[in-house]
Amino acid sequence: MSVRELVVLGTASQVPTRHRNHNGYLLRWDGEGILFDPGEGTQRQMLRAGVAAHDLNRICVTHFHGDHCLGLAGVIQRINLDRVPHEVTAHYPRSGRHFFDRLRYATAYRETVRLTEVPVDADGVLATTPAYTLEARRLSHPVESYGYRLVEPDGRRMLPDRLAAHGIKGPDVGRLQREGSLNGVTLEAVSEVRRGQRFAFVMDTRLCDGVHALAEDCDLLVIESTFLDEDRQLAAEYGHLTAGQAARAARDAGVRHLVLTHFSQRYNGAGEEFERQARAAGFDGELTVARDLQRIPVPKRR
Repeated sequence: MSVRELVVLGTASQVPTRHRNHNGYLLRWDGEGILFDPGEGTQRQMLRAGVAAHDLNRICVTHFHGDHCLGLAGVIQRINLDRVPHEVTAHYPRSGRHFFDRLRYATAYRETVRLTEVPVDADGVLATTPAYTLEARRLSHPVESYGYRLVEPDGRRMLPDRLAAHGIKGPDVGRLQREGSLNGVTLEAVSEVRRGQRFAFVMDTRLCDGVHALAEDCDLLVIESTFLDEDRQLAAEYGHLTAGQAARAARDAGVRHLVLTHFSQRYNGAGEEFERQARAAGFDGELTVARDLQRIPVPKRR
């Protein structure tokens, strides 16, 4: 049975707190696992969340500030220690390659796993698989930063009443799906488009075109809301979003489930206020103020 869910490993921004670890997010997408922004302590949070090194197929780093990448050293060494049997691919801003290299080889260890680096240096598609296309978009932050977007290909949903009307049943249904037509009946005549699901991961950024492009029509959007609205000047100065800004972007993009995260330590325990400001900004979809070790399912298809 396929599983599509977000496992939240950490939700703090620059400084972790007693209740919030540095960033870390695992997206389970059917049989694959994509780890986003492994901050300090990610390896231990994986253990607490029941996430194994073998679950990782990709690592996506938005930028090279410590709360988004200091866990790389431990995670990379762990996948080698556990001899993960498959290739692991790492995406990160090409301008920060020297930081990635330092973290990858921070200490001595034995390399047993093929870790392929595919750096990002422009908007566009990073990978295409049968299950999804992975894209990147440039964000607005003091250092080069990219957000990531995963799009499932559209499929088709078979319509039982139309199949019955044409007398198509049993193995013939599969044959029609494979071949596109059967005895003069086309696939389009007995099915409808099933829209692929969409996920986006948006970290440290001001509002910019990249935010809107990543969020568009997402089923699940994970987005930073480092500050509350009263501190919007600080947000602009340091290249971040407020709860209201993140929520308005999600509202305008038609997001179904909004996940707010990456909270400044100055607001420890203020989760209800982040939710209140997001609702005040007009977002009326499903809303989660993320907590460490939380599991958030990708919404079911419409």
